[in-house]
Amino acid sequence: MERLREQYEKEVVPAMMKKFNYSSVMQVPKLDKIVINIGLGDTKDNPKALDNAMNDLSIITGQKPIVTKARKSIAAFKLREGAKIGCKVTLRAGKMYDFAYKLFNVALPRVRDFRGVSSNSFDGRGNYSMGIKEQLIFPEIEYDKVDKLRGMDIIFVTTAKSDEEAKELLTLLGMPFKN
Repeated sequence: MERLREQYEKEVVPAMMKKFNYSSVMQVPKLDKIVINIGLGDTKDNPKALDNAMNDLSIITGQKPIVTKARKSIAAFKLREGAKIGCKVTLRAGKMYDFAYKLFNVALPRVRDFRGVSSNSFDGRGNYSMGIKEQLIFPEIEYDKVDKLRGMDIIFVTTAKSDEEAKELLTLLGMPFKN
């Protein structure tokens, strides 16, 4: 699954250098990390939900997730400081490229009525975030073993200085943006 990394070196770098007139290969933006986060609102009512979410995330990414805890108490949400509220995984290097390839070429095309991802989700510093409504779009998840449909947030952190550079980078890597 080293296809995406090879594609970056052979196709993305020359195309980006030509488009943005970089003088050095080191100026070309690259994918730094991918963070996948599952936030759970029902861990107080259903403690087993966190274990199931962590299991799903580890199957999808091939890496053990860490538990995220609440930073402060919020009475309106019946949330206490230190309560377990979700899990996340940070992917880098080989696993990051494998996950990105799988997301672009296998998972996203399985989404119902998929026409591309929004190009409005950049943060102004070259990072892109997107949400997925259900974990079933990944081929590793078995439909029969799913207790509840869970969404997840996926954040692509790049070394790009602007949103335009980041969008070009992700487009060349295979991200299906809407036209």
